[in-house]
Amino acid sequence: MTSALNVPSPAPTAAEDRWSPRLWGTLLVLCAAMFLDALDVSMVGVALPSIAGDLGLSTATLQWIVSGYILGYGGLLLLGGRAADLLGRRRVFLVALAVFALASLLGGLVDSGPLLIASRFIKGLSAAFTAPAGLSIITTTFKEGPQRNRALSIYTTCAATGFSMGLVLSGLLTEVSWRLTMLLPAPIALVALVIGVRLIPHSARENTRSGYDVPGAVTGTAAMLLLVFTVVQAPEAGWASARTLLSFAAAAALLALFVAIERRSASPLLRLGVLRSGSQVRAQLGAAAFFGSYVAFQFIATQYMQSLLGWSALQTALAFLPAGALVAVSSTKIGDVVDRFGTPRVIALGFALLVAAYAVFLQVDLTPRYAAVILPAMLLLGAACALTFPSLNIQATNGVHDDEQGMVSGLLNTSVQVGGAIFLAVVTAVITAGGGEGDSPQAVLASFRPGLAVVTVIAVAGLLVTLTGLRSRREPAATLVVASSPAAPAADPLPLKTAEPVATTPPGAGV
Repeated sequence: MTSALNVPSPAPTAAEDRWSPRLWGTLLVLCAAMFLDALDVSMVGVALPSIAGDLGLSTATLQWIVSGYILGYGGLLLLGGRAADLLGRRRVFLVALAVFALASLLGGLVDSGPLLIASRFIKGLSAAFTAPAGLSIITTTFKEGPQRNRALSIYTTCAATGFSMGLVLSGLLTEVSWRLTMLLPAPIALVALVIGVRLIPHSARENTRSGYDVPGAVTGTAAMLLLVFTVVQAPEAGWASARTLLSFAAAAALLALFVAIERRSASPLLRLGVLRSGSQVRAQLGAAAFFGSYVAFQFIATQYMQSLLGWSALQTALAFLPAGALVAVSSTKIGDVVDRFGTPRVIALGFALLVAAYAVFLQVDLTPRYAAVILPAMLLLGAACALTFPSLNIQATNGVHDDEQGMVSGLLNTSVQVGGAIFLAVVTAVITAGGGEGDSPQAVLASFRPGLAVVTVIAVAGLLVTLTGLRSRREPAATLVVASSPAAPAADPLPLKTAEPVATTPPGAGV
């Protein structure tokens, strides 16, 4: 039961604003895990040619070094998020982080393609548990409002920084050995694990007297694995091939069965009611569009710089560095921006900057124009990432009860990964379709332009979805929602839920 009181929000005290060293340490451990997840996604790309030469892998096998990670990550995120709620966030996070460290060590020592792909799948699987568990630890440790917004802005900035720094580190390490790119996360993960055992708070497990949703877990995980697998394989097998169409049909059937199970389950893997919130749906669609467009853009930009401009892997990585640097230096300020303007406006501005970045990059040609075209695009891209990623996380988790934070976090990360897989596959197919007019530099550049246009369209679609959240009327005053939950312990009632700044938060936002 909830009741709303139109009373002024109490101003936070200085003591509430000040974080203890233990709280900072907990946040840094969680940030380290997210940094490693993002680092691992981007770092392997530059090392692929060296891996292929050393292990004698074909192009088809080489693809699975990337796709294996995506398959494990994107396919198991829903299960990972719900497991954090049911089994305890601390336990799930620490166990998955230990598995990630061991898989990193294995990946750097193997001497065959299948073992390397297996290690990548295991790393993706473990990340599918650390990501939602880490995010839900933050949202249940830091009080909703300025504290949580600040923590989430730092957390998501570490993800964006890891993704950008992965390119640079990979370029440097591959000069010595590609194995170093696989081994690097292992010691960092082990240090984070040791510190996390001491600092991460214990969390009460959800009451499971109604049982576990085993049928939902099986069908949901199978549906996501099959969907991601089909999307990854579609460019090679053919989008209109019988194999691809049958796989999509099977994935759709599993998803339909999953929805039917969740509607009847007493303890669902995904409570479908969370998707009745417009702000929640906009956050999920926005995450898919933003990350999907960015991954596809990075793929095209990297190919353009290395194949057409003749830049080395390190030069290409340094070209992306301004975007990552801008994200890093703005990390502690985004929470204040969200507090003042609200997530809908900040996300809309971020998407507008993203569209502008892609539009600027469309002007590239066969002559290097770094200062005039590439650098402005990267700066706009960095500003867009800094504003949008933290705001999407805040919007998705605000107003959600503690016992469902893992579920919502898993759903958000699923949107990110599936969006990345789908839109990258679509853009790759567009580029391939336009590459039949020869292999001259001009023809290659001409094949890239339709792909860049699709990337821009995806960003525009994300902007349009976000703008629908700006049409609601302003509320008259800050609203306190006194919430009570049967899942909350009697000795520790849920705190007052404070809405985002009223002048910027649409009515009905939150779950």
